Amino acid sequence: MTDARLAELADRLPTLRLLTDPADLEHYGRDWTRRWTPRPLAVALPASVDEVQAIVRWANAYGVAIVPSGGRTGLSGGAVAASGELVLSLERMNRVMAFDAVDRTLSVQAGATLHAVHDAAREHGLLYPVDFAARGSCSIGGNIATNAGGIRVIRYGNTREWIAGLTVVAGNGELLQLNRGLIKNSSGYDVRQLMIGSEGTLGVVVEATLRLTDPPPPSQVMLLALPSMDALMAVFALFRSRLSLQAFEFFTDVALKHVLVHGAQRAVDGDHPYYVVTEFDADEAAQDAALAAFEQGMARGWIIDGVMAQSEAQAAALWQLREGITESLAPHRPYKNDISLRISALPLFLHEIQALLGREYPHFDVVWFGHIGDGNLHINVLRPDGLSDADFISQCEHVTKLLADTLQRHGGSISAEHGIGLVKLAYLGSTRSEAEIALMRGIRQVFDPKGILNPGKLFT
Repeated sequence: MTDARLAELADRLPTLRLLTDPADLEHYGRDWTRRWTPRPLAVALPASVDEVQAIVRWANAYGVAIVPSGGRTGLSGGAVAASGELVLSLERMNRVMAFDAVDRTLSVQAGATLHAVHDAAREHGLLYPVDFAARGSCSIGGNIATNAGGIRVIRYGNTREWIAGLTVVAGNGELLQLNRGLIKNSSGYDVRQLMIGSEGTLGVVVEATLRLTDPPPPSQVMLLALPSMDALMAVFALFRSRLSLQAFEFFTDVALKHVLVHGAQRAVDGDHPYYVVTEFDADEAAQDAALAAFEQGMARGWIIDGVMAQSEAQAAALWQLREGITESLAPHRPYKNDISLRISALPLFLHEIQALLGREYPHFDVVWFGHIGDGNLHINVLRPDGLSDADFISQCEHVTKLLADTLQRHGGSISAEHGIGLVKLAYLGSTRSEAEIALMRGIRQVFDPKGILNPGKLFT
């Protein structure tokens, strides 16, 4: 360890695990975007809050930038370390610390995976309801940093609805205990909520107190095949009016093609333009209502085919058609857009953006999927053979500018659940006003006056 700054850090924290091997730097210095060459100074893996605080104070003293790191499953470059930063990985701080049966809360370290939290809640007969496909590798700290949503936002909301308290090391090295698990707390600004969705630019989340809830009643899963985009919104309105929905997810025939190649099993015969996986409460009345909605959709030409799961295994197989999309696309290194709109704005927007993508990407494979139930769409563009990475990114950035302009006209957001990071830096102004951005910069200056936390992310 030849860098004098790292030698000083090692002297301050002799038990701190520090990695400088090139393979480790590459592994910890990137996220799922794969667009930047990782070049971190080193990787620190603290085992305690005290070590995190000491690292942040060292970074302030020596002017070293820090990239907080969780599971690195983000898609906006928020966890990329490409400019000599210290990666501060929370993966060793992964304990489930305490369960409070009266408050029905679970206290965990930030490095705990979402899957581990689900298991811990289930052991006590309760549910942590935030859920998505990366549950086995994403961390609670990362979920909080991006206000992660997922597949059941339609019923339960985003991560911020389930955070009762946070322990945070601010960018100035101060340790903050935020809200302390209170349900009601009207004693000034709720700094906890500022931390949620801040992409590691205000502080490093080290511990969280999570609210839990009752498990939902038994559920039923259906897969529907649809003929058109208009039918997609019509079926959503129909099913939402008849059922208590837990999820309503869509994907296209192009997405299905990739998932099937990746090993999933086809559930209905034939090829259809659009598909929906929906999950809803499954008492006898709901089953009858679902079948009635299905028949009405068929009669009106909104639904071509469908299947209702007859077992837990079949329900899991139907969900795999939706949840397996991101993994199936990963080898193609897609260019991704993660956008959101009010549900009422979706029909007109979908037609506009379908025309835009068809015009601008005539020879590209464009994969759509997302959360119709909460207005969140994922657009994945695959690089054609023979096109260089640089030319591919250039063309995609041109289209993203057009997409951002369209979103702005419809009151939408360029980032629904993955943050701004590096990928969407140029487009923050399409979602936030100049006055809002100025306030955000001022807030960051208060918490991180030397700008050491995730510099270059969120703001240019």
